[in-house]
This record gives sequence, structure tokens and C-alpha cells, in this order.
Amino acid sequence: MKKTLLYSSILVFLIACGGVKKTQEAVNTGNYTSAINNALRNISDNKNKKSHQPYILILEEAFQKNTERELQNISFLKNDGNPANLEAIYTSYSQLKNIQERIRPLLPLQIFDENRNARFSFNNYDEDILASKEELSDYLYSNANNLLANASSKFDYRNAYEDFKYLEEINPGFSDTKEKMELAHIKGLDYVKVNVVNDTDQIVPERLEEELLNFNTYGLNDLWTEYHANPLKNIDYDYEMQVAFRNINITPEQISEKQLIKEKQIKDGYEYLEDENGNLVKDSLGNEIKIDRLKTVRCNFYQFTQHKAAQVVGNVQYIDLKTKQAVNSYPLSSEFIFEHIYANYNGDKRALDNNLVSLLNLAAVPFPSNEQMVYDAGEDLKSRLKNIIIRHKFN
Repeated sequence: MKKTLLYSSILVFLIACGGVKKTQEAVNTGNYTSAINNALRNISDNKNKKSHQPYILILEEAFQKNTERELQNISFLKNDGNPANLEAIYTSYSQLKNIQERIRPLLPLQIFDENRNARFSFNNYDEDILASKEELSDYLYSNANNLLANASSKFDYRNAYEDFKYLEEINPGFSDTKEKMELAHIKGLDYVKVNVVNDTDQIVPERLEEELLNFNTYGLNDLWTEYHANPLKNIDYDYEMQVAFRNINITPEQISEKQLIKEKQIKDGYEYLEDENGNLVKDSLGNEIKIDRLKTVRCNFYQFTQHKAAQVVGNVQYIDLKTKQAVNSYPLSSEFIFEHIYANYNGDKRALDNNLVSLLNLAAVPFPSNEQMVYDAGEDLKSRLKNIIIRHKFN
């Protein structure tokens, strides 16, 4: 027991030392954010724990070096004067404040060996954050507006949308950002009309076609693609998705028969054991010994299998309506097999195994119609079509 406790203590010590070493390495390689996160994670668990003292010293060092580096970088970016740097400046100020707010609740942090508290030089970044956010907001709004007004492709609208979206996140309610974001989204959408083509000599069930085209059931959430099973007159569609049925193969209704002859020895009463002289044999208690009388029974077992299969083969093709060219094609196929087994017998049913006896309770059933077979095969088509839609990406 004492050895187990000793080994456990050593293991915990080694793990703790390894954590301190990795955190110090993060500082030494300039990965101050990682070092700060690791130190805070350990200190917040118990800031007065002696084994956590190294983390306090590392936090003190990493905080100072990270603040110096970020402020130097901010100064450089400001002097550069490129408005594209505004997001980095705003983000840096926000991160500096965030680190301070995470450390503040833990103060004071005592360093026992030096008989002092850890030193953190906090700054008030509120005015810097507000000023840089305002500059960034103006820049994002101007840039997104320019993209929206002079867009040469849907990608310009999508970039404008991303700028408006980010602006709404950092500065909710800025000017008419929300309305402009919705407009950029509408203009950046790829509109796809969906068409079902039946090139077979079979009828595609109406409810299967409706379910295939009911995109609400697929759980799709594509920001930049909108499918319309019922095209609208006021929309200039970019693509057409053709769901084409090329072949529908349905086998004839078949009933196959298989005959089995089963034999089994069963108990058929008992008789008394006799010796070679015809005398009854008794056990040690004087009781006459009984033995089972066995009888061989036989049964003819007739198994019937009803079988019918349907195979639906087609493809999904995307057509660029601007160029009238096919941009991609995917195979689409599914199969449904109807099979029903029942049986009857002639002879002694006791010769049959239990799994065969259970089939005797079943009888023939009506075969499903061709339409039902196609519909059942189409159930799998829906999941396959969903995978195709998810997989396909427009340029």
C-alpha cells in the first residue's frame, strides 16, 4: 500500500514538472498566449498550492513579454498606415484587455520564496478599443459597400457579406449593416432549379417524386445555395439540377419451392429394462428400471419463397444555365427486394426443428405492386441524393 502511494506521488510530481516545463518552453519560444493559458488553467485550480508557484512566475514573465510585444506590434501597424491593419490592431487591444480580465480575479498571487506578490502592470485599453473599433467599422462598411456596389461576381457579394457580418458582430447596429448584409447574401446566392426526368417506360410514383424534391426533409443548411423544386418566375437561375431516372427494372413475381425430408427419433413412452433372461432389472433401491421407448418420425416439409425485386438506375446532373454546359454528373441507383417465406408440411410435425415449425404459422401474402416496389426502392434514393447535394460544390 505504501509503495502504491509512493509511486502515485512520484507520477503526479513528474506530470506536474512536465506541465511546468512545457509552459516555460512556450514562453522561451515566444508562444506567450499558450503559456498564459496553461499557467492560468493551473493557478485558477488552487492559486495557493505550493506546486503551482512556478506557474505564477511563468505567468508574470509571459504577461510582461506578451504586453510588450503586442504594443510594439500595434505601434508598427499604426505607423504603417494601411487600413487593412485595423482589424489586427482592434483584435490586439481586445486580447490585451481580455488577458488582464482573466488575471484580475486571481490577484493577489503570492510568490512565497521571494515574499512578494506577482507584479502585473495593467493598462486601461478601453479608449484604444473603442477608437480602433470605430475606425475598423468605418473601413469594413466602406469596403463592403464598395464590393456590393461594384461586384463583378457572386464572390464579391459573398466577401461583402462576410465584411458586413463581421461588422455586425463587433459593432451591432452600425448604420444599415444588417440590411446591407441581407442584400449581399441574396445577391451572392447560387439559385438552382430542380427537375425530375423520367426516361424509363415505368411510372415514377408521384409521392416519390414529391419526397425527392422536398429539400426541407434533408436538413441541408448551405449558406450560398438555394434549391427550388418549384422555380419562381422572378429569379434568374444559375444552375439546373436534373434528377434523371434512366432505367427501372422490375422482376416478375416468383414463388420458388424447396422440399425437405426430416426424420427424428422421439420418445414414445417407456418400457422396463430386462436382462438376457427376460427378468426385470432393478436399481440398488429395488425399483424397476425404466428406459425410454424411441420412435422414428418423418415429415415432408415444403418451403415457399415469394420474391420480387426492383432496381432504379439514374444520375444527377448539374447544368450551368449561363453556359448551357454540364458541370458535373453523379450516378444514382437503388434496389429494393421483396421476399416472404412460408411453409406447410405432410407427415409428423414432431420431426421438424423449431425454426421450421415457426414458418408453418405463415401464409402467402399479396405481392407489392410495381409502383410500390419503385417507391420502396426510392426510399434509399433520398439519402443518396442528400449525399450528392452535400458533396457537390459550385465554383
